[in-house]
Amino acid sequence: MNPAQPVVSAVGVGADGRIQAVGDQAHCERQLPDAELIDLGSDVLLPGFVESHSHPVLSGVATQPPAYWIAPYVGYPTWAAVTALFEKVQAEAPPGQALLFNGFDRLLHGTAAPDRTVLDVYFPDREVLVLDNSGHAAYFNSAVIERMGWSVAPPPDPVGGSFGRNADGTSNGQSFEAPTLMLLIEALMGELVPHPLASAAQWYALMAGNGITSAAELTYNSSQKGAFETLAQLPHCPLRISLYHVSTASDCAGPWESTVPPEMLAKKGIKLWADGSPWVGNIALTFPYLDTPVVRAAGIKPGIPTAMNYTREQLDTILDQLSGDRLQFDLQHQSSICSQNWQMAIHVNGDAALDVVLDAFEAALTRHNLLGTDHRWRLEHLGAARPDQLQRAASLGVYASMGVFQFQYWGDLLDGQMFDHEQGSYWCRIKDATDAGLRPSYHNDGSVSPPSPLGNIKTAVTRTTTSGQAHGLDQRVSLDQALRAQTIDAAFILGREHEVGSIEVGKLADFVQLDRDPYDVDPIHLDDGISVRNTWLSGACIDVMAFQEAAGVSDPTPHRHLATAYMRRCC
Repeated sequence: MNPAQPVVSAVGVGADGRIQAVGDQAHCERQLPDAELIDLGSDVLLPGFVESHSHPVLSGVATQPPAYWIAPYVGYPTWAAVTALFEKVQAEAPPGQALLFNGFDRLLHGTAAPDRTVLDVYFPDREVLVLDNSGHAAYFNSAVIERMGWSVAPPPDPVGGSFGRNADGTSNGQSFEAPTLMLLIEALMGELVPHPLASAAQWYALMAGNGITSAAELTYNSSQKGAFETLAQLPHCPLRISLYHVSTASDCAGPWESTVPPEMLAKKGIKLWADGSPWVGNIALTFPYLDTPVVRAAGIKPGIPTAMNYTREQLDTILDQLSGDRLQFDLQHQSSICSQNWQMAIHVNGDAALDVVLDAFEAALTRHNLLGTDHRWRLEHLGAARPDQLQRAASLGVYASMGVFQFQYWGDLLDGQMFDHEQGSYWCRIKDATDAGLRPSYHNDGSVSPPSPLGNIKTAVTRTTTSGQAHGLDQRVSLDQALRAQTIDAAFILGREHEVGSIEVGKLADFVQLDRDPYDVDPIHLDDGISVRNTWLSGACIDVMAFQEAAGVSDPTPHRHLATAYMRRCC
């Protein structure tokens, strides 16, 4: 991923875990005459894959035992399969044990979202929380409503979130967006997942098994700090983590202090959500959901959705509070604005929502004299973004982390069943974003889709879905562009391109070891024709089993004190 040296045959790593030589074996041996020689045979080294938008701790908590992962692509393709699991677990789980399920998808499961009435049928006598696969909704039964003290009514809707209500004002067992999910998760997590650190470690291992060596947490909250610090300091920790603090936290613009080296754990920015999920229907578009059986079965209202989590005025206020405070600090200390100011990262799927976000970004960047600086404000997902919007974003110095997985798993529904062909087939305009200069990186968004950089690369290069169908073929990119999106361009959007993302002298020796060269594989088999052998961090081959054992996967008791309410996320 270094244009000056696209392919080499040897890399030399110093005792400090950094690359000291790149070239052929003779050159590296001259630079490091006493170094151990490791011959990988015909295997191929790439820079370790970088996941620019994830939720590594909560994804483990929400998907690994004792939680149940019910996503359509992990063995539960239909609602009937999900309810069969409900019946099995209800019959086998100890009486009174609270249960957590994650991965319900109304479109792929083909049914409207469950509410208290539906869940009470399967779970009449225990607390049950079901998280939507998108991370933008939660569903719960009457036992949870009673536990939360919401028998009369749920609390008033917070800014950026809402509770589902019956006609009489009582809770219907549904809630939407991060502020409401936070209340539920904080109250219930101790019973649902007693040993969250062990669960998180298993997700770290899953990411490493797919070649990832650096990742970002896009819904960091200070109460998660102990978990991330503990994981980072365990033997063979496989991931470097960049944190983005949720804007709803009162301390989100505060400083970051940690004894963990910043190469392993660092705070980079602040996260906001402009709209919700296309799979839930709570996004803002300029075009309509079609009136089709797929849309109706999912309980999504046909027509043009206008759901925004913030008004333009609220966005302006938030950006001023976060950017303005930091700007004042920088001027007082006569330091560089771009080196001190946190990145703003805003989730936005709908094109109507993106119009509002770009207006707010441009106004805030102008007010705070950030236009023309290396601020690297970010846009997340961009499913329905138009070409003109992508070009405008690039002109503002904004970059993109794009959810290629949205097309990969939902592309067949997007094209003609959810939206008209013109909008649905071009969902996630990767090539337009690349051509505009947004340096897009790709992500899997935590447990919203399985962590698979090679799957993302295959999707971007072939523009095919999991069924093999192709849509919007003129949005295909080259293999080199797709590899950059999972390595150096992903490192760039995290502000880590000086540390990782390419095999260059001075950078950290983070690698993914593959059994085949991606350039020698038919693009349609980039996901299933290549195996990840190992990952390497600072020149050391990662032992994920040793890492999991240290995290208490076999015996999580030493880490029970970390079973605090530190989990929340919205993709």
